[in-house]
Amino acid sequence: MLISHHRQLLKKTCRHNGCVLASYLSLLLKFAVKCYHEHLKKNRGKTMRALLISANTEQLQMPVLPMGLACVAATAEHAGHEVRFLNLMTKDGFQELKLENAVSGFNPELIGVSVRNIDDQCMKSPRFLLDAVKNVVTSCRRLTPVPIVLGGAGYSIYPRSALAYLGADMGIKGEGEAAFVKLLDALSRKEGLAGVPNLVLAESLRENKTEVLTRLDDSVLPDPNGQFSFPTEFKNQKIWLPFQTRRGCPMECSFCSTATIEGRILRKRSPEIVADSISRFVEAGFKNFFFVDNTFNFPPSYARELCGALSGRNLDIQWRSILYPWKVEEDLIERMARAGCVEVAFGFESGSKKILRSLNKRFQPEEVRRISEMLDGYGIGRMGFLLLGGPGETRETVEESLEFADSLELEAMKITTGIRIYPYTALAATAVAEGVVSPLDDLLRPAFYLAGGLEGWIEETVSDWLIRRPNWHS
Repeated sequence: MLISHHRQLLKKTCRHNGCVLASYLSLLLKFAVKCYHEHLKKNRGKTMRALLISANTEQLQMPVLPMGLACVAATAEHAGHEVRFLNLMTKDGFQELKLENAVSGFNPELIGVSVRNIDDQCMKSPRFLLDAVKNVVTSCRRLTPVPIVLGGAGYSIYPRSALAYLGADMGIKGEGEAAFVKLLDALSRKEGLAGVPNLVLAESLRENKTEVLTRLDDSVLPDPNGQFSFPTEFKNQKIWLPFQTRRGCPMECSFCSTATIEGRILRKRSPEIVADSISRFVEAGFKNFFFVDNTFNFPPSYARELCGALSGRNLDIQWRSILYPWKVEEDLIERMARAGCVEVAFGFESGSKKILRSLNKRFQPEEVRRISEMLDGYGIGRMGFLLLGGPGETRETVEESLEFADSLELEAMKITTGIRIYPYTALAATAVAEGVVSPLDDLLRPAFYLAGGLEGWIEETVSDWLIRRPNWHS
């Protein structure tokens, strides 16, 4: 009630008294959130020691800082628990030693392992990435008998099958901040775990109820000086810090797993709180940010407000975002450029109206072109994405898409042939109906959809296009 009350006051103040009092009430809102978390502290058991491990060592596009796991760590610390953080993003051969030092030096009562990627989504020669994670879980088992809990985006798509394959004790699917704190609290009081949301237990077929944060401002953003040590071998690389301002996606693209991970209801952080957090990272030396929201431009009013909050801080930053090419107006692009946007991931997937309908996209090629030209006009780089081979794809529609992408004259293009099939998607239902995969296949091992008649031809055709275009990649 207190938080809701302050939020209403903030809206009224913005309308009647201007930005100064709005900023003041923003501070009051943060104070209310702090009071809420202090209340949680008083109602939990003893402090628990939790070791959180980012098991991702892959650099499919670039080295990635584990921002999601850092949010879990920050929330647990804020609730009064003791947390140690281990980032295994390195190939220096000392992973086992790092695990041993982390366990022996901290003596954790619980270990959390974050699973980011299941595979590399490459149909030609797919790489299954869970064996490396399994090695981490096995090493932890050897070092300590404490419970091991899984989490992360990759795990959340396969909560039951990934748990069985990796051999952990339990997992938290979907959002982990609040659930992980409740798990620690329950373990500290030696209570049952039936009340811990999003929890999946290896020893039980029953899954606990699913919960999401209705207000993202109630969660804790990490301290840039706390959980962001980065391996020395990447110090000279340009690192883009991932930052999520919204969760959930209502677009329902036929192949996408986002709704399984985050739900379909879009939830937002306050733009002022986002800008405050970005400012703290800038003070700590970070200059490059990647807004990983699936649809940066939705809702448009929020995107404009966020850009305004960033511009108002006069931050010397550069950032990327993911743009859904639909209902984008020049006013938003101008605000993005002014706030520091230098590049967008432009996932139009196809240049064929027929295939766009099949993928359940809401835009047309003409709109993609219009938005692309506006982005170029404001000096924002465009990284295009084509996803070829889905239901209804033919040689003609493939050629149509390649020619359309070429006509946009983008700074970079990424072409994927064959679509990774994820559970609970429309594509998975189509694949089962057509006999591409068995209805009993849990799809943990990578399986791909490629329309009939394209085998062999599509790889050769795409390869020919890539040879003549050095800024295109597969």
